[in-house]
Amino acid sequence: MPINNTNTTIEKLAANTIRILAAEGVQKANSGHPGMPMGMADVASVLWSEFLKHNPDEPKWVNRDRFVLSAGHGSMLLYSLLHVSGYAVTLDDLKSFRQWGSRTPGHPEYNHLPGVETTTGPLGQGFANGVGMAIASKMIAARFNDDKNQLFGNHYIYGIVSDGDLMEGLSHEAASIAGHLKLGNIIYFYDDNNITIEGNTELTFSENIAKRFEAYGWQTLQIDAYDHDGIRRSIKIAQSEKEKPTIIITKSHIGFGSPHKVDTAEVHGSPLGKEELAETKKNLGWNYEQDFYVPEEVKNLFGARKKSLINEYDDWTNKFESWKKENPDKAKLFSKYENGWLPENLYEELLNAAGKEANATRVLSSKVIQKIAELVPNFIGGSADLAPSTNTFMKNYSAIAPGKFEGRNFHFGIREHAMASILNGITLYGGFKVFGATFLVFSDYMRPSIRLAAIMGLPVVYVFTHDSIFLGEDGPTHQPIEHLSVLRAIPNVTVLRPADGIETAAAWYYALQHKGGPIALILTRQKIDPIVRSQDFDPKEVLKGGYIVSKEKGKNVDLVIVASGSEVPVAIAAQKLLEGKFSVRVVSILSKEIYEMQSDDYKKNIVPENIPVVVIEAATMTGWGDLFRNKLLTIGMTGFGASAPYQTLAEKFGFTGEQAANKIENWLKK
Repeated sequence: MPINNTNTTIEKLAANTIRILAAEGVQKANSGHPGMPMGMADVASVLWSEFLKHNPDEPKWVNRDRFVLSAGHGSMLLYSLLHVSGYAVTLDDLKSFRQWGSRTPGHPEYNHLPGVETTTGPLGQGFANGVGMAIASKMIAARFNDDKNQLFGNHYIYGIVSDGDLMEGLSHEAASIAGHLKLGNIIYFYDDNNITIEGNTELTFSENIAKRFEAYGWQTLQIDAYDHDGIRRSIKIAQSEKEKPTIIITKSHIGFGSPHKVDTAEVHGSPLGKEELAETKKNLGWNYEQDFYVPEEVKNLFGARKKSLINEYDDWTNKFESWKKENPDKAKLFSKYENGWLPENLYEELLNAAGKEANATRVLSSKVIQKIAELVPNFIGGSADLAPSTNTFMKNYSAIAPGKFEGRNFHFGIREHAMASILNGITLYGGFKVFGATFLVFSDYMRPSIRLAAIMGLPVVYVFTHDSIFLGEDGPTHQPIEHLSVLRAIPNVTVLRPADGIETAAAWYYALQHKGGPIALILTRQKIDPIVRSQDFDPKEVLKGGYIVSKEKGKNVDLVIVASGSEVPVAIAAQKLLEGKFSVRVVSILSKEIYEMQSDDYKKNIVPENIPVVVIEAATMTGWGDLFRNKLLTIGMTGFGASAPYQTLAEKFGFTGEQAANKIENWLKK
């Protein structure tokens, strides 16, 4: 594609610098996606050099704009922008793109580089993360701004989204709720280049994007990706719209500047090749012989922008310090938000709130949630249209709604995937402790976002109720079987399945203070019989993930029965039936992950070596053999459930104390 423009202006030089850096990075790695960065370099350059509010020296500044590269395969675009903008991203970082130990991995990864706001790559995720950030911004503003001071939330969430993002169902869910909530602080550029990996988008993607987003309640604009004045005008129009998110449909050319590969699928996910890269430089009027070169004019342009941004940051900081002095109570509260504050006596408060009566753990959890809401001011959450069933509504607090972001309860609608990804975005924004609730079987819809939360180490809490076949009459479509194993299989996810009020309180306490990854809290629909523990029981033992819930009668242990959640009472009932024949210990596993972190001495004390072990759990039994290397019997599910009252299902699928005891005794006799 010949370039008619001589590219003599500083603005075009800046765009070409970013374009060439991205293409060179991909070429050196011999791997990556040069097409999108080359196509969108002008848009990105104008945005970052003139509009984006941030501070490269203070990348976590609370009042910064956020830039989300939802089209994460174009990561070299972001890395190049970070470098020229003055972040701690070196040319060596660009040169080591996609290599072992590099700070510039194939797709942007949160916490790898300053300025990377979220991990993207799986399409649609960044789009929805940005919606979460926009919501968080509104919530912070609603809590801390007043008529005199508007220090918080007066910024935008910018993003670049691709046709792939807009094809994914996640973007539909997230766009819908963004329009409903009137999130005027979202400004997304849609890279409309008509190309996917398989070819032209006309193969599969023919809808009218403008009309689609208008139907969602978005403002839609259309621009040429290489018209800098048009880019500027579109951003200003978007900024002036306060009640509608904006999508700027940006007509672009994938691989812009490449004379032979522009507008082809070939440039999407493969390097240009040395010869084509050289031809591209010539075509763009790039006369610099040095690779990975940033002209002085471009350094000066972005350097001047950085100085201006630092001045803006300093001005904000001075106002913030004055605000803290004038508003000591709000300042103290803001500090709690920022630092993840929790009351010192939180565990005791939650234990008292949960109580000890027989009840469904979802009901016991509700009692704990009410107490958390009372004690922890930045605790927010919601449900995918299932709050009455998950028991997660905070009774004394309002709901978040259009123009009303001071609330604590969130109505996500029937949008499980968007809920999970939005929660990630809120957490990434900072300041809030969040949860989202649905039935365990619907965790399938959320798994991609849960996985990304695990990769990023985000402490999002997922409340999953109706946790087994014992939800009853709704039948196998709603009865989770494999879901516990699936969640436990995701690295860095902590799964907690409590058996009563004490364990439910412990689970919530652990979730609130945990910082290293997401929590899956698994709760029952049906009531569970109360657990009677010994007089010397210490509730702190529960926090170790596994503990002796019912001691053996004899001096030596003949058998250990392990169970979680609603099957713990079944294990205790079996223990009583086996008394006199065997000395049986019952161990409750609140969390396999937490239990595995304990010392070998502790675990050997709880489950001695060379002692037969029985595991009872109303789910597929994958993974228990890895935890217990003893002679092992598993009593679980090998197929799907059925529609019937839960008491009937317990009998039909072998989950009564008598059935378990008989199976154990026959097994031990073999």
